[in-house]
Amino acid sequence: MSQLIVPQPGIMDIALYEGGQAHVPGRTDAIKLSSNENPFGCSDKAKEALARSVHTLHRYPNTDHAGLRAAIGDVHGLDPDRIICGVGSDEIIHFLCQAYVGPRSEVVFTEHGFLMYRISTMAAGGKPVSVPERERTTDVDAILKACTKNTKLVFLANPNNPTGTMIALAELERLANGLPKGCLLVIDGAYAEYVEGYDGGADLATRLPNVFMTRTFSKIYGLGGLRIGWGYGAREVIDVLNRIRGPFNLSAAQQDAAEAAVRDQDWVARCRDDNTRLRAWLAEALAEKGVPSDTSTANFILARFSSPEEASACDDYLKSEGIIVRRVAGYNLPHCLRITVGDEPSCRRVAHLIGVFKAGGA
Repeated sequence: MSQLIVPQPGIMDIALYEGGQAHVPGRTDAIKLSSNENPFGCSDKAKEALARSVHTLHRYPNTDHAGLRAAIGDVHGLDPDRIICGVGSDEIIHFLCQAYVGPRSEVVFTEHGFLMYRISTMAAGGKPVSVPERERTTDVDAILKACTKNTKLVFLANPNNPTGTMIALAELERLANGLPKGCLLVIDGAYAEYVEGYDGGADLATRLPNVFMTRTFSKIYGLGGLRIGWGYGAREVIDVLNRIRGPFNLSAAQQDAAEAAVRDQDWVARCRDDNTRLRAWLAEALAEKGVPSDTSTANFILARFSSPEEASACDDYLKSEGIIVRRVAGYNLPHCLRITVGDEPSCRRVAHLIGVFKAGGA
């Protein structure tokens, strides 16, 4: 009889992360609006860089991501030595928990925050602490109240997923200044590029040693399939994270595509403008059909229904019509559906079908 191999305490208590559904059984024409992907894809320059990378697939990639970090620094006006790159911002989040969280540590995040905050905390043996939001918006005072001498990290997505709401930079700075000594504020800027003139917390992370920012190439840059992210903060934090980062965590193809993508800011601006226009149209169209939503600053709408049962029934109807959106009961929002802002035909299609459902025609 073989010896039972037992994982570390708490690992089996972690609920598996479930991404947005991608397929509807029996349909090949489904429209996916469940994962907040850029409906316009990535920059042609990123595609060209990826195509060129096939000629060097036999070579190991650069281990320090120097070219990509330099490009990010150049575009955003940041010190490349204070940047770390990872397999999506998820890996950076995991690094932070692995480096700073232990069995007696606490990690604070909001009740509707990204599920990976809880998962990475528990994987490191820490205690996840969820705090209430105010009308689906971050409550800085509630976060500060929840912090203790054992709080090591505070994760805050701004804009938040799946609510789409955000708080002002002044509130982020007030939060950072009010944290206990030895606690790091991590501003998750996955959707920062969708907000005109917003730096994602970069200035705060430059000025304040207890602020760290994470970003991703998976959203507005349209490179979700390549899994590339980055983080920015104090050199001391970067040095710590690099000690646990795998030496070849990003392939040469990932680095080349991301470098080309970040330098094509014309594409980013075009995608942001189209998203802003279509997001406003979709929110208004749904409101007219009796489905309200908070003002979103990201690339999705959090549609609110009268009950969890109505939200589930609407989701079932949309799937039957070939539209995939995201149920968010796992984010403590069972009466809501998160709907990615797609291209114009997709937005018009989903708004029409929700109207049919609300009118009783489903």
